Amino acid sequence: MGATCGIDWASDWHDVHITDGQGALLAAEQFSHDERGVIALIKLLRDQRVECCAIERPDGLLVGRLLAAGIPVLAIHPNQVKAARDRFRAAAGKDDRFDAFVLCELARTDRHRFPMLAPSSDETLALKTLVRTREDLVDTRVALANQLRAQLQAFWPGAEQIFAAIDSPIALAFLERYPSPTDTRGLGEKRLESFLARNAYSGRRTPTELLTKLRSAPNAIISRLEQDARRSAVIALTATLRPIVEQISQLTRQIASATRTHPDGAIFLALFRDPNSIITAAGLLAEIGDNRARYPTNDSLAADAGQAPVTIQSGKRNNATFRWACDKRLRKHMSVLADSTRHWHPWAHDVYQRARARGASHPHALRILGRAWTRILWRCWQDHTPYNATQHHALNTLLAQKG
Repeated sequence: MGATCGIDWASDWHDVHITDGQGALLAAEQFSHDERGVIALIKLLRDQRVECCAIERPDGLLVGRLLAAGIPVLAIHPNQVKAARDRFRAAAGKDDRFDAFVLCELARTDRHRFPMLAPSSDETLALKTLVRTREDLVDTRVALANQLRAQLQAFWPGAEQIFAAIDSPIALAFLERYPSPTDTRGLGEKRLESFLARNAYSGRRTPTELLTKLRSAPNAIISRLEQDARRSAVIALTATLRPIVEQISQLTRQIASATRTHPDGAIFLALFRDPNSIITAAGLLAEIGDNRARYPTNDSLAADAGQAPVTIQSGKRNNATFRWACDKRLRKHMSVLADSTRHWHPWAHDVYQRARARGASHPHALRILGRAWTRILWRCWQDHTPYNATQHHALNTLLAQKG
């Protein structure tokens, strides 16, 4: 066995610990997180002929530079490093470079227990960047929309109820023009109709119905000062939300285009019927990637996607429980796949209903269905072949039974 390395990374510096195959120290140094430091770090790893480098994150600038330099990288979760510290503390004591030592020893003695990072293509990395950025912006939009909704419920509930979604473009445009009840004193049917036309309102309610909904809500009894303050809060939240909503729409279009042109895009798009599900297909592709070596079996994919339970055994107890350690983003996308297909796909509906009949809760039944889909998705992914219902044996058997 050749040399192994552990890197305790930080935003300003990186501690490096390198040993030979028997655990003898070869080098222990600290490098700054700048271009000169990264170049020197990689040169040291090459000079010591490091065969494996362990680090506590699966991505980032440093990981990208290591992979680009052809150095195999082992990503070990921080919780696993934390659990292993006591195992090595007596031998190494405790100092600022202790975690680098623990990572190095895990790479040297337990390398087979952790998967090597499998770099994806440029198209997949670009798609992952778009998808994850959109997800982060959606989380921000939801948080701001909840704050805006709370403000309106406190002093003007009609404005919160007039349109279906508080963060829709038409609702934000309305609040931008009418941020408080006092701003709507001259608002009548004709003026509202003109406003809806200017903002391309696509709802089915007439101006009369919208005004009725706006004015039938209860009125708040608050002071003038508080109303002015809440009006300012609505203006601020609306002004913050509008560009975020627009950027999410723009990213959605970019993601849709990138997914359709991706070499593996058709594999994931074939699992959905609704064109709006392209975001979930893109999320699955971004998280799974296009490097087939990353998931050598469908069980490894199911485990990373959180669709396979974990066995907890102690004495006479032997339970299968929810898997917490997984790719949370991938788990979310797999759950959306399972939940969407149970409504229109006969086989998926049957798997879900049979799980429910056995007493499984809705989330548990979705994971059971998600586990079944991972087997199919993994096979299609490995074979570079989109899903084809005519070749789905379980589906065809079910349809034949139903006549």
